[in-house]
Amino acid sequence: MKDKMQRHNLSAVSEFILIGLSDAPHVRLLLFVLFLTIYLATMAGNITILLAVSTDTRLHNPMYFFLGNLALLDILCPTITVPKMLGALLLDNKGISFKGCLFQLFFLIHVVGTEIFLLAVMAYDRYVAVCHPLKYPNIMRMKLCAHLAIGTWLVGFLNSLLHTSLVFTLLFCDSNQVDQYYCDIPPVLGLSCSSTWSRELVILAVAGVLGSGTFVLTLTSYLCILLAILATNSSQSRHKAFSTCASHLTVVCLFYGTTICTYVCPSSICSHMTRCPGEAVIIYPMSMDSILAS
Repeated sequence: MKDKMQRHNLSAVSEFILIGLSDAPHVRLLLFVLFLTIYLATMAGNITILLAVSTDTRLHNPMYFFLGNLALLDILCPTITVPKMLGALLLDNKGISFKGCLFQLFFLIHVVGTEIFLLAVMAYDRYVAVCHPLKYPNIMRMKLCAHLAIGTWLVGFLNSLLHTSLVFTLLFCDSNQVDQYYCDIPPVLGLSCSSTWSRELVILAVAGVLGSGTFVLTLTSYLCILLAILATNSSQSRHKAFSTCASHLTVVCLFYGTTICTYVCPSSICSHMTRCPGEAVIIYPMSMDSILAS
């Protein structure tokens, strides 16, 4: 009974304070206008894609089916964090409840993880289209595409459930200031009064294995596509293959480029964010720059 009461007292934090934004009023107003503009442009662009894919029967094929899923993810991803951030900038209300922080972290990791897996699936789709064009209609049937899409959302959900449970089953003491503008794993872990080393190691291992696996699959698909294009003698065929893959490859480069810059940092840099279990740490989930870039 005594241990139970001590545990209850240690877990007394009911609200977190997001302190990753400027306190200067003129800077907050400038950031509010900037991020609101980018957010609205992002919403408009992705909603347009969804409407086009769903209403135009000519776009009812695997490539645009996956593109619709990607557009939906790019709508959800900033929506999870940006409205709260805009409210903090405009009203200077930086508080977020314990449950609100939990759900924000859960949904953000779910969406980001799903997008990582979906990009790998889309790379495989382009590989089949370029390297095995005659077999493409038989391989990439809509039933298989639906299963692959559902699989990415399911794996993203399980990945997020694991990460969130590892973080929010810890004990939290009096400190509740999150050094970020949204609930992120490293700063939240840093507030815990429990030992977090083993959980950080599990988070690093899971994120590393899943992230590396999907990256290798995506990279291998595009290497095969590149070799197939170089082996083609027809300039028209090369142009068609490049145009087929260029937009998706651009998204992949932006996504992984910003992800590597944001997630992977030397221990000297991330030491103020959380206690790193090794020489490097994968920061998960994405920052605003990475979200908006993709």
